[in-house]
Amino acid sequence: MTPDVRPKPPHWTAVIFRMLPFADAASTDLPLGQLLRLSLFQVTVGMAMVLLNGTLNRVMIVELGTPTWLVAILIAVPVVVAPFRALIGHRSDTHRSVLGWRRVPYIWFGSLLQFGGLAIMPFALLLLGEADRFELGLVAGAFAFLLTGIGFHVTQTAGLALATDLAPEIKRPRAIALLYVMLLVGMMLAAFVIGGMLHDYSPMRLVQVIQGTALITLILNTIALWKQEARNPKITAPDRDTPTFSELWQTFMRDGRNARLLTAIGIGAAGFAMQDALLEPYGGEILKLSVGATTGLTGVWALGSLIGFMWSGRMLGFGGDPMRIAGKGIVIGINAFLMVLFAAPFGSPFLLYLGALTIGIGLGLFSVGTLMEAMALAKNETAGMALGAWGAVQATCAGAGIAIGGILRDIVAMLVQGDAPAATLAMRSTGYSTVYIIEIALLLAGLAALGPLVGRSRRNAKSEADQSDQPFGLQEFPT
Repeated sequence: MTPDVRPKPPHWTAVIFRMLPFADAASTDLPLGQLLRLSLFQVTVGMAMVLLNGTLNRVMIVELGTPTWLVAILIAVPVVVAPFRALIGHRSDTHRSVLGWRRVPYIWFGSLLQFGGLAIMPFALLLLGEADRFELGLVAGAFAFLLTGIGFHVTQTAGLALATDLAPEIKRPRAIALLYVMLLVGMMLAAFVIGGMLHDYSPMRLVQVIQGTALITLILNTIALWKQEARNPKITAPDRDTPTFSELWQTFMRDGRNARLLTAIGIGAAGFAMQDALLEPYGGEILKLSVGATTGLTGVWALGSLIGFMWSGRMLGFGGDPMRIAGKGIVIGINAFLMVLFAAPFGSPFLLYLGALTIGIGLGLFSVGTLMEAMALAKNETAGMALGAWGAVQATCAGAGIAIGGILRDIVAMLVQGDAPAATLAMRSTGYSTVYIIEIALLLAGLAALGPLVGRSRRNAKSEADQSDQPFGLQEFPT
């Protein structure tokens, strides 16, 4: 009897693995298990982002009664560090040490800062609820937010650089893509878990959740870092010559073609970010959602971002223009904010959740499209500077948008709740709605700024011809 030599059907787990956008990220030099373990630092960054941008702003505004504009400024504090990511990456590239590690010191100290900021954060925030200690709580809260922000920016920058060092060049984009996907996965899991734990809110439960997050951060980052980087004293020798950051930056800035792209990135980033400090308080104050329910909004937003990331990867794989992808993200974002805007008059939590999901999809498309164009604009020797400029402009404008959104909401609410004639037409949601309308206007302006760039990608002919053969991934994707 002839033996059956037909190949066995692949196991269902193998089928699912091949469907993922990072299915071929692993390599002989960087096995999948090691890569997944390294990606744990992205999970902790996602946890911190959920706390800072999601849960805590709602708790401070609704439960603690802190003015929205102060909360918005606190949330924007970590973003102050983001423009220095390019410098952080350069310092880890040129780190001088007799120990032979370039990335490990930055990831470790970043983890310690992240842990320290989260450890003291709940006590600082609880002081905001006491009138006689409000100023002390505000200063301590700003310090905690700053420590956490410095920590996860340093950790993420050095961690992505370490992944770039470990992965072979042909697999590098897929490996970094996996790390970004793990960031979104961490945000989704943290949003749903934290939301469930804070369903019945109490100050003691808040302390337990935040300090538990601090402990998990230190544990996961230690696991992620353990035996990842081999010691090489030669590349960290104190007496070696290294280019300065200013020299590299000046080389990049000599190309003046980036102004319009950076302008569009800044306008779009501000347009998407103004709602960051308002979405959960909007659900809690206007639609009467619980802390757990509003924290779920961040998870839905992260899911939308993941969908946008995968969708943009598919379009780029078929030769899509990055600027068209970014423009599509802006159009989707405009429709998303219209959903959020009409959630209040219709009293529809479903419309709010759908809007949060769609905001994430639009932001994912816009971010990937503009980043890919920034990478295309740069020469090989200045690619890092292009990515640094992308991250700096996006983070700075996003931080400014968060702060301005909170301030505008409070100003409008104060004006319409007085005795002015406009007060008769006002509703409790007027302050929020004003910000959402401004965001729609900013996204329209960003769409106009992107228009002249569509179809003018500076990719060379060879890369365009072989686009469908190239694996999609990101060399670096800043927060």
